[in-house]
Amino acid sequence: MDDQAYIHGSYWLETAPPADPAPPPEGPVTVDVAVVGGGIAGLSTAWELARRGRSVAVLEADRIAAGVTGHTTAKLSAQHTLIYDQLRRTRGPEGARLYAHSQMDAIRHAAETAEELGIDCDWEDTEAFTYAEDPGRVKELSSEASAAREAGLEAQFVTDTDLPFPVAGAVKVAGQAQFHPRKYLLALAEDIRRLGGVIHEHTRVTGLSEGEPCVLTTEVLHGGQAGNGGSDGPEITARDVVVATHYPVFDRALLFTRLSPRRELVLAAPVEASRAPRGMYITPEQNTRSVRTAPLPDGRRLLIVTGEHFTPGAGGDVEERFDRLAGWATERFGPLAFSHRWATQDNDPTDSVPLVGPLHPRARHAYVATGFAGWGMATGIMSGRLLAEQITGRECPWSELYDPRRIASVVREGGTFLKTQAEVARHFVGDRVSTPGASSVDQIAPGDGAIVRVNGERCAVHRDAEGQVHAVSARCTHLGCLVAFNRAEGAWECPCHGSRFAPDGKVVQGPAVRPLERREL
Repeated sequence: MDDQAYIHGSYWLETAPPADPAPPPEGPVTVDVAVVGGGIAGLSTAWELARRGRSVAVLEADRIAAGVTGHTTAKLSAQHTLIYDQLRRTRGPEGARLYAHSQMDAIRHAAETAEELGIDCDWEDTEAFTYAEDPGRVKELSSEASAAREAGLEAQFVTDTDLPFPVAGAVKVAGQAQFHPRKYLLALAEDIRRLGGVIHEHTRVTGLSEGEPCVLTTEVLHGGQAGNGGSDGPEITARDVVVATHYPVFDRALLFTRLSPRRELVLAAPVEASRAPRGMYITPEQNTRSVRTAPLPDGRRLLIVTGEHFTPGAGGDVEERFDRLAGWATERFGPLAFSHRWATQDNDPTDSVPLVGPLHPRARHAYVATGFAGWGMATGIMSGRLLAEQITGRECPWSELYDPRRIASVVREGGTFLKTQAEVARHFVGDRVSTPGASSVDQIAPGDGAIVRVNGERCAVHRDAEGQVHAVSARCTHLGCLVAFNRAEGAWECPCHGSRFAPDGKVVQGPAVRPLERREL
C-alpha cells in the first residue's frame, strides 16, 4: 500500500464537526452519578440519567467519542455474526429473545433520539447480513437464521445479496441501521450539558473508593491528549459510579479474567454509488471480513472494510495484515484508491454476552459496561438504558441476562474461559523465556521498536524517525505482562489484557492507568 495515499486516522474523527474542548475540573466535583469514559456507553448512560433528573459528570481521559467509539465501523445491528443459535443452546430461547429485544430496542431508541434532537448523523435504515462463501457453512447459517427469527428478529436465510461476488448463503436481518457515531454523540453531549450535566476531558480516573458516597481520584493530563504527562486532579464525589472505559480500569471485580482483547484493522475507499453494496455485511471466514458503506458529500459512497483481527501485542507484522485486507478488498470490489486506514479494539466476553450491571457481587453503587465483542453501537446504547434503569431503581427485563455477577454461564462455557486464561499465562511466562526482539539498540531501525536486555532488564526501546531512542520498562503497568511493538500503529501493546502505550510509554488505552516507567540506556 502507498504510505502517502491515505489518512492514518478514523474517517469519523476527520469528518465530525469541531467540538469545543471540555477542560478538566478546576476543583472537587459532587454529583449524583459520575460516569468514567466518554464513549457511546458512557455518554448514553449520562444522557439517560440527565433526562431522569440526575446530576451527572462524564470523565474522559482523552476527547469524548474519540477512543474505541471513534474508530468503530458504526453498524447499529442486532445480528451479531452468529450469536442466536449459540444463545438458544446456552441461554435457552428466552435468553436469545431477550438479547434480540434489548438490541432492537436500542436501535429504535437511537433513531428516536436522533429525530428528537434533530441530529444530522447520516442515519440510514438498512439490512444486516452474515454470509459465508464456503458451502460447508450453509447449514450453520440456516440454523442461525431460524434461531434469530425465533428470537424475534425479521430474519431469513438467503443465497442472493448485492455483494459483487457470489456467496453460499447468508442470514439477512431487516430493520437495522448505520450512522456517523461521532456526529450522533457530540449532539448527545451538548444535550447532556443543556440538561445540567458536566463533561471533563483529559481527566483520567486513577482510583475508586466505593462507599456512600463513592470517591474517585483523578489525574489531569497535559499536552492536549491522553497519555501526556499529568498532575494530581481533584476528587469526584458521587452517589453512583459507572465504569464505561471499554476495558474496566478497576480490577476488584476480576473482569479481566473474563475478557479477551481483540484488535481489527479498517480500510476505507471512495467508490461510485453504483458499485456500493446497500447492506451491512460480515463473515467469520478469512479471519473476519466486514463491509459497509457511508455517504460522501459528492454523491459517492465510502466503502469501509474491516478484518484481520488479532490479539494486541501478538499480531506479528501488522503492515502485512493491512496488505492482506487491501488485497481482499480489491479482489472483490475492483480497483480501490484507499483514503483512510485505522484500527479498532474490542473485548470478547468468555461466555458470549456483554457484562452490564453491578461492578462486582458486593457492589451497591458501582456499575460497569464492557465486553461488547465488536458490537458496541447498539450495545452501548442498550447499556445506557439498562444502567439508568438500575440506578434509578426501575426494573429492566434483560438485567439478569447481562448481569456481570452471573456464574452459571461462566461455568457452562468454561472452555473459553480456560482457553483465555491459558493464553494470558502463555504470554506472562513464555514471553519472559523467549522474547523476540533485538540483541542491541543499534539493530532497531527508525520508526521501529523492540525488546532489548539492558543491564539484565528487558527494556522496550523505540527509535523515532529522527533517530532518537526512547527506552521504557517492557512490563505493562496493569499486571506485568511484557509488551510488544506494533510498528504499523506506532504503539507498545500488551498481549494479556490489551493495554496500549505510546512509544515513550504514555498510556494510550487501558486497562493500564500508569505509563511504562522510563529507562536510561
